Parts: sequence; structure tokens; C-alpha cells
Amino acid sequence: MENYKHRPYVICHMLMSYDGKVTGNFLFKEEAEKGVEEYYRINRLFDADAFACGRVTMQESFTNNEIVNLTKCIELDDLDDFIAVQPYKKYAVSFDRFGKVAWKSSHIEDEDPGYDKRHIIEVLTENVDKRYLSYLREKNISYIFAGKDTLNIEKALKKLHKYFNINTLLLEGGAIINTAFEDEYLIDELSIVEVPLLGDESDKNFFLSTTYRQFTLIENKDCLFFNYKRYKAK
Repeated sequence: MENYKHRPYVICHMLMSYDGKVTGNFLFKEEAEKGVEEYYRINRLFDADAFACGRVTMQESFTNNEIVNLTKCIELDDLDDFIAVQPYKKYAVSFDRFGKVAWKSSHIEDEDPGYDKRHIIEVLTENVDKRYLSYLREKNISYIFAGKDTLNIEKALKKLHKYFNINTLLLEGGAIINTAFEDEYLIDELSIVEVPLLGDESDKNFFLSTTYRQFTLIENKDCLFFNYKRYKAK
């Protein structure tokens, strides 16, 4: 891990269709069930210090798409990072530029032990609604700043390593945040569970668009209901 002593080692772990889709109704079909189970099993096996998602994925997966209500929150003037007092050693990192995710508490509550009880860290830009900062502090949720208008992913990763001792991070999409990482060459491995289905045209791809970069296959497991492939960046 010597090359990653200033930032976490990033493994992009995704479930996708044969045609590279990572969202859509295909995920809920019977033919995808074994692949979904394998995806979560591998997540637990990695036992990473943190997992990370973009705003949309966090809202859909953990907050039932609730809209944050800031009407009773005060504005905070400072743009200092806030490291909450907490006993957690595992984290959930929410890349949420403008502060939209409506968290209920300081940690994830989920039936899967790969996600449950992880302390939430919000990654924000300086143009966030300043009322959202007091909203997070009231819930004892940590937050860090990485960029003024757009997210500076490398800066965020260095802060996650420095403040929270996060050495390994599972990046679990969606397409926008996956692309933001790959555009800065900050994905060190790809971990992909493929299910034997095709997505719809409107479903989101693994990446929105990227520049060419080569990955080397280091693991390949073919099963009747899914394929698992793992690649390391060159």
C-alpha cells in the first residue's frame, strides 16, 4: 500500500448488466437475484474502511428519496471541516456537492452488515447551502469540503485518509461519481458482478464517458447466474 499512503486505495465495486448498465429494472428481476447476493457478499469480504456513493445513490438506497428540510436551520459562516465525535471505525462517504441528502442520524441503518452502523461523512463543495452545515452538525454527521463549485476528488480522498484513517474505499457508484473518479485516474481496481440480463436504453452506464486507460484482469469467475471479474489499473 506504499503508493497510497496519502489517500485510500479505491476499488470500484459494481453490479451491472451484460451491456454495462448499473441502474434499471433488470436489477429486480429473478434472474438477477444470485448476482445481487454475490455483489453484497463480495462487499462484505472486502471489509473496506469505507464505501462511497454519489448523492442520487445515497438518496435512493438509504433515505427513500426524502427531500432535506432546512427551513428551521441556521446558516453557518465558516467553511471548516467538521469531524464529529464518534466511536465508529467504518464509514459511509456521501459525495453530495450542494448538500441534498436528508439523513436521519449520524450513521447508516441497513439490514446488510456491510453497510449497517457506518458513520456518515458528507463531501461538500464550498457553494453548499450553509444551513445544511448546521443540519449536519445537529445530527453529529461529519463533513469535509473538497472544491468550490465542483468536487475535487483527490483532495477529498486525502482528507478522508488524514482525518478518518481510511485506507481502503469501495466506490459503489452511480455513473456520475464513477466517472469523476476515473477522470482523475483515482480508481485502482474494478470489481464487477455481471448478471445475465440487458438493461433498457434509459438505464445509466457504468461510466458516463472516460478517457482510455488500461486495466489488467486479475480474477475471473463464471457462474450460471452471474460472472465476476476483477481488474487492476495499470
